[in-house]
Amino acid sequence: MLDVVELTRALVRFNTVNPPGNEQACAAFVAATLEAAGFDTAAYDSGAGRTTVVARLDGALVTPALCFTGHLDTVPIGAEAWRRDPFAGEIDAGAVHGRGASDMKGGVAALVVAAAHLARSPQRPSLVLAFTAGEETGCEGAFHLVRTTDALNDVGAILVAEPTANYPMVGHRGALWLELRVRGKSAHGSTPREGVSAIYRAANGLARLERLELSGSDPLLGASSLNVGTISGGSSVNVVPDLVTLGIDVRTLPEQASDDVRRRLAGAFEGDVEMETMLEVPGVLTPTDDPWVQLAFEVAAPLVGETPHARATAFFTDASALRQANGAPTVILGPGSPEMAHRPDESCSIARLEAAVEAYVELGRRWAEEIAPHARLGLRRSAAC
Repeated sequence: MLDVVELTRALVRFNTVNPPGNEQACAAFVAATLEAAGFDTAAYDSGAGRTTVVARLDGALVTPALCFTGHLDTVPIGAEAWRRDPFAGEIDAGAVHGRGASDMKGGVAALVVAAAHLARSPQRPSLVLAFTAGEETGCEGAFHLVRTTDALNDVGAILVAEPTANYPMVGHRGALWLELRVRGKSAHGSTPREGVSAIYRAANGLARLERLELSGSDPLLGASSLNVGTISGGSSVNVVPDLVTLGIDVRTLPEQASDDVRRRLAGAFEGDVEMETMLEVPGVLTPTDDPWVQLAFEVAAPLVGETPHARATAFFTDASALRQANGAPTVILGPGSPEMAHRPDESCSIARLEAAVEAYVELGRRWAEEIAPHARLGLRRSAAC
């Protein structure tokens, strides 16, 4: 029988730091584990070594499938020293330690163990498990899966095991990352009036951006936000600069038109600016009264010691991509600690890992018995962003 702690440790020992990612070996291990539990698996590569694995098991009844999903890549180790080997999967103080323990190999392990348990149930649901490559750098594996396959078209609900300390979340804002190039005209630094300074043009535009209020606000997700994260320009102190490059991070709401955001950003600068999209993932929000959300709240209540209410995560997830298959209602619920994500000395509570397995099993069982027989698939495929 699979043990969630040992499986988490095994997954942490795979170095899937992204970039470069290299999830292939980890994906093969997950696939073999699920095949031993009776699942059919398929691998989908979005690049060399960038493997997403999908596992499927038909249920006792023909109903929409329940999708369990998580990503296999992790963020880099970083420059700050770790007290433990980040790829050893050590156990100490009631936790598994290592890169990805919380974000989110612990969640992946809990999903796999729960799925193996559900596979033995005579009333099992139809299950689709999607373990993706490249989430940390823009959900590349998930977008590739949705755009090139129909693997998720029969999914009726999605559970994302991102780190939430087992608190059920109903959505998150999207992200639009843009590179803006502001051009000028070079000249000798001793005769600056013969040129046009791209730095001055950029500075004037940035002053306007600081005052710019993007339209849109949601009671749960909050307002859209804008951050200028990077700036570079100029080639020498004695040359009038002819190019400044800006990196801009806009956090968007689900219904916000990205073209309108681009237009408003460009309008802050005098003259034309060049704009390139580096990342675009839409926001996600499932109504609180959805039966899948209500079930998740009920099952999670004993885990968090209170009756859950609608909350959203601060980060985006693969749900941005996976929901494009048919708009399935989505809950984000995982054993990892959100405050541990992307930090040195990352760890995940063993108690939360074990509780997550129990919750996922209960969610799967009750999905099959109470919701799936009445569920209807949404739109087959919404417009890609």
